[in-house]
Amino acid sequence: MRMAENPLYIKAKSFIEQFYQENKLDDQACLRRLSEVSGSIEECGTYEHTYEELSYGAKLAWRNSNRCIGRLFWNSLNVFDRRHDVTEEQVKKSLLEHIESATNGGKIRSSITIFAPSQGGSDPVRIFNHQLIRYAGYKQEDGTVVGDPHSVDMTVFCHNLGWKGEGTAFDVLPIVIQIKGHDPYYFDIPKELVKEVEITHPDSESFNELGLKWYAVPIISEMKLEIGGLEYKAAPFNGWYMETEIAARNFADEARYNVLKDTARAFDIDTSMNASMWKDRAIIKLCTAVMHAFKKAGVSITDHHTASQQFELFERMEQEQNREVTGDWTWLIPPVSPASSHIFHKQYNNTWKSPNFFYQPSMLDEKKKLKHGCPFSYHQQ
Repeated sequence: MRMAENPLYIKAKSFIEQFYQENKLDDQACLRRLSEVSGSIEECGTYEHTYEELSYGAKLAWRNSNRCIGRLFWNSLNVFDRRHDVTEEQVKKSLLEHIESATNGGKIRSSITIFAPSQGGSDPVRIFNHQLIRYAGYKQEDGTVVGDPHSVDMTVFCHNLGWKGEGTAFDVLPIVIQIKGHDPYYFDIPKELVKEVEITHPDSESFNELGLKWYAVPIISEMKLEIGGLEYKAAPFNGWYMETEIAARNFADEARYNVLKDTARAFDIDTSMNASMWKDRAIIKLCTAVMHAFKKAGVSITDHHTASQQFELFERMEQEQNREVTGDWTWLIPPVSPASSHIFHKQYNNTWKSPNFFYQPSMLDEKKKLKHGCPFSYHQQ
């Protein structure tokens, strides 16, 4: 096969040329780099990104993320290169460092930690968790769930590994990783690294008695990062929360914590008829509480109106660079008062560009079929 027809080289060439063009680097240097990449693919079947390419590629992946409303800040992403991590202890250390650095005492820093890419069908590092920090969900005999229903399967899987939670509504799950196809390995996140916010409302003690809280940093850890044809299947990344993500989804969704009716009752809102708009009123109370609590705790957060305005600025800046802003309209519109956002009144091309973050088969889906007592010798730190 001619190199010009090699699928990996085609993707690599497209990215390398974009990297050199957008960073206004020398054309001859670009040609030399493409020659290096071509030679590496011909000899080894793959190539390796420089740190500068890796860092810029990760930033481009954020800029190209169709479902993200927070792309204005794409170029401020902190990139941690951990491609050299080959042991469980090294990966554990890097993940904990990511949590600590990204949390930054509450002043959240957008960050990504990138482990070695897949090669020859082998994955050097995989992460089982949906997010590095996530609450457990305990299914009860009557079918109800204590904690986060989204985490029930992961909680059962962790129990089968030997982990035991306290059984509260807000137990932080351990992180589960796999190195080079070996047995899954889990470890707890030190409590001092998990910054949590007690969700209180300034106008209701009854609401405060619900005892809600949420963690400060959403670190997505189950998606793969693709740059120039290379797939980094372990590349956890984070921004900061928009208040509706916690209030209108994590708390209000019937399939999650489902506290909408409890919130309404705490504010003496009549829930007997839909015409009272009790759901709308309760969601606004939740949004207000989340914003109030995060601000009081000194933790970075944005509201959905500000996020929409920031996205509009991002669109203008991209237009000035003659770059099309792709997007998934169903994800970009906020779940509360969507028609108040300019996004609601626009259409977007939902083509996914590269580099980007892509969904991949969940490690949990692949492993959860294993029954407790299987021959794997799971271990813990």
